[in-house]
Amino acid sequence: MNRFAPAVSHGINRVTESALGPYQSAVIRIGFSATWLLFLLREYPHRQELYGPESPWSWDLAQQSVSGNGAFSALLWSDSQGWFEAFYALAVLCSALLLVGWRTRTTSVLFMIGVLSLQNRSVFMGDGGDNVIHLMAIYLVFTRCGQVWSMDARQARRAREARAPGQPPALDRVGIALWGVMCLALAAASLAGRLSTGWLVIFWGLLAVQALWWVVGRRARTAEPRILLDVVANLVHNAALVVVMAEACLIYATAGWYKIQGSRWQDGTAVYYPLNLDYFSPWPALSHLMASHGTMVMLVTYGTVIVQVAFPFTLFNRRVKNVLLAAMMTEHAVIAVVLGLPFFSLAMIAADAVFLPTSFLRRLGGWAARGRAALVPGHRPALPGPRQPEPRSGEQNEDTHVGFTA
Repeated sequence: MNRFAPAVSHGINRVTESALGPYQSAVIRIGFSATWLLFLLREYPHRQELYGPESPWSWDLAQQSVSGNGAFSALLWSDSQGWFEAFYALAVLCSALLLVGWRTRTTSVLFMIGVLSLQNRSVFMGDGGDNVIHLMAIYLVFTRCGQVWSMDARQARRAREARAPGQPPALDRVGIALWGVMCLALAAASLAGRLSTGWLVIFWGLLAVQALWWVVGRRARTAEPRILLDVVANLVHNAALVVVMAEACLIYATAGWYKIQGSRWQDGTAVYYPLNLDYFSPWPALSHLMASHGTMVMLVTYGTVIVQVAFPFTLFNRRVKNVLLAAMMTEHAVIAVVLGLPFFSLAMIAADAVFLPTSFLRRLGGWAARGRAALVPGHRPALPGPRQPEPRSGEQNEDTHVGFTA
């Protein structure tokens, strides 16, 4: 018991005193927002057939589908052309803003609304990667995905440097305006009866949490209320990050075990057949070259099953996990090129990125900063520095505050 109690105490402190995985949450934010943004831009000429009034999955059919399963889609509030065009443009804008990390608390919610609305409008449009983006868009709302590699982080750092010791933070007028607009839009949708009870609770709950955070941050006379909200925010973030990891493991585990049951995967020929389908052959010569080597087809088939089944069991061995992680990312990159599924592959690579080591991500950030400095004259890179020592008990550290910025 004497050995067990300190371990439990240390674990509780870890999950409550800070939001873990800042680089991992940032990279999945960048990965999924970039994947969705590229998809929307790539399919812009075909947007009418995919999600608009000209879609084979008509507006009436979509209404029936949503009314049966309770899914959310703002596109079904109106069947007008103007509403669709405005919403599609808003989805593109929010994806770009989340990518650069501007007002991540607001843009993550709007990003989720855009993803759910478009995908639930036409449920048969997608290649598997859309399901991953669908789920991760929801999880991102509950993470602090703008701690690093974001405009929010840069703005917060500049505000701390400009603020005198003991001076309260400046009033965030832009954030208040953004959430005010969202409140008015949500009130209008609620009064019009556009939202089901469940979605009313979710959206008004998010607004209530943001309002509570702002009131406590501006009006609380003691530090205890803010500390309590910090602890709750850390727990929510860390729980959401665990769910993202569990979701990725579940995807690979189920995919691997289902493959084992297939006869073509058992005899080592499963990869051969998609390589000979015209629909999955953007580069026919390359596909035929790979399909003509029986040994390569067999190795790729068995290797895919082994990696997918084994990966969840290797998370506690860092070296083996990193090897399999590199193998899976390489496999998805090959799928993107050979089978012509770039957005599926990008979505899976973004999900895999949550397992990347922090040391590698920090080095990646350093390389990106140096590259930017080389391309932009006069720009001095902000390289990741050494870890700061934890404050001693009784000392106040301004940087430990975990907040919901707009």
